[in-house]
Parts: sequence; structure tokens; C-alpha cells
Amino acid sequence: MNPRPTRPLPTRPAGYVELARYSSLGRFWAYLGGAERAGRAVTLVRGDAPELCRRRVGGYALPGAALLLDTARVLQSLEDGFETHPALLALLGGDPGPLRAELNAHFELRLDFVLAFTAARDLIARPEFKYVPLVRGLSDLPATLPLPARRLGRDEVHLLVQRGCGLA
Repeated sequence: MNPRPTRPLPTRPAGYVELARYSSLGRFWAYLGGAERAGRAVTLVRGDAPELCRRRVGGYALPGAALLLDTARVLQSLEDGFETHPALLALLGGDPGPLRAELNAHFELRLDFVLAFTAARDLIARPEFKYVPLVRGLSDLPATLPLPARRLGRDEVHLLVQRGCGLA
């Protein structure tokens, strides 16, 4: 990732979580440098100029993260279009355990995010977390079943971003 970005975003876009107030450009660079050293893919956001302080960081995954599944949204999607699977039937019966076990065995939580620095000196991130199969076709969960991660708090997102950048 050369050269280093130096122009902050003029405002905080919608969908971003504040990680730190009164941050610095050096701290933003430390996050990006840590991500690169940790082997993550650091790329420009499509349409951004290279000097703009916003980068997409990808390649960090968390195995065994079924606890972060938003079971309420999975239930809502089952009401719209019912799929039969023993774990989904158990979820409909009020037991998320079999679905979480299936996720822990065959899926990982991909923790991609966009990291940015604003003119107001805020370090911000937009999480793009999603469950992806470890090996396609190994799980017999329906392919059309949405598996959204639950909405995480600011501190949880901050810790996951730090881990994704190799800083925690």
C-alpha cells in the first residue's frame, strides 16, 4: 500500500462506527500497516482517490463464531420462505444450539471492514461481517438461507478491527 493516504474524509458517511475520537493520521497509518503485516488485503475503496484516508481491509476470519449469529433475523427469513433442515426446525422450536453447532463446524465469520479517518479527527469503520462456508457444499444448510451477524456494539467492532489489523 504505497503511498500513504493523507487527505481525510470531509464528513463521516452513514453506516460507519466511531472507533476513536481525536485520533491522528499516524494512528490510521498504524492500523493499515498492522493489517498489511498481518497478511490482510488492504485495498482502495472503488471510486476513491489514492490520497483519501479510506481503505478496505479483508482477509481476517474468525472460526467458531456462531455466538455472533443474529438468530432473530434468521427466524424472520424462515417466516418468509420456510426451509427444512433439522437445525432450522430446532431454531423454530426455540433452540438455537443445533444451528450454532452447524455454523461452528462448517462456517467462519469473515470480518472485512472499511477503515477511514475524517477531517474531524475520528477513526471510523464500516463492518462488512458475514458467514462464509469453510468448504462449499460440506454443510447441508440451504444455500439461500441468510446468515447475518448480529449488530455489534462499538467496543466489539473496535476489538475485532484491532484483531483484524494485528494490533490486539
